Amino acid sequence: MAFYHPFPFPSVENRASIFLFGNFLGPCHNAAMTKIDRTPTKADFAHVTEWVFDLDNTLYPHHVNLFAQIDQNMTAYVSALLQMERDEARKLQKQYYLDHGTTLQGLMIHHGVDPNDFLEKAHAIDYSSLTAQPELGAAIKALPGRKFIFTNGSVKHAEMTAGALGILEHFDDIFDIVAAEFVPKPAQVTYDKFMALKRVETGKAAMFEDLPRNLVVPKTLGMQTVLLVPNNLEETIVEWWEQTSGDEDHIDFVTDDLAAFLARVVVD
Repeated sequence: MAFYHPFPFPSVENRASIFLFGNFLGPCHNAAMTKIDRTPTKADFAHVTEWVFDLDNTLYPHHVNLFAQIDQNMTAYVSALLQMERDEARKLQKQYYLDHGTTLQGLMIHHGVDPNDFLEKAHAIDYSSLTAQPELGAAIKALPGRKFIFTNGSVKHAEMTAGALGILEHFDDIFDIVAAEFVPKPAQVTYDKFMALKRVETGKAAMFEDLPRNLVVPKTLGMQTVLLVPNNLEETIVEWWEQTSGDEDHIDFVTDDLAAFLARVVVD
């Protein structure tokens, strides 16, 4: 059974409480601070005809750790570019991520890097850890209306990832960091550009993300918001650059199983 909160409480089969992440200190989780005391129903999503999904750690589980390869490539890129030792380069990389939304944005602002070169090298990874997910594919296919991937990565990376998962054919379009003119989520202007370009009716839309801060703008736009968390938080380390504010009113639902969540809310 899928969990709709990040902790496996015994009462999950009932109307379980959902606890969101609070502040994080280093690699440790503090007790969650916000409670949502309901699980999703079809009625909650009956109005939704625009389904918007982040890519990494959202369309595939966090434990797959595909992004770790990208992360290592970005560290290597910073190290080579600035002639830094790995640890120093990694610290700067994460500071840029924290300050600017992506490492790329920080490198463009401070060092004038070629974004296309960076994306090509960052996404030079092995996708073999991903396997086809027929249940997820069926759940996405069954959703009424249009489905989008909205990522701070590249179209090529999204296509490779969704293709390996066996779900690419179920999406209508992909909006990537290039289409966003390299301004990443959570910038308001990037959401506005996506919504305008794809003619998304925000009052009929839902956004699925693994980073709480990337759901702030969608919520203000009137979208239903869903946070993806690691499966039961087993053996999961959340590092300092992934911390949240502790104010998570912009998150409507939490799940650690996207396929089960979608199957639960799809309108027959």
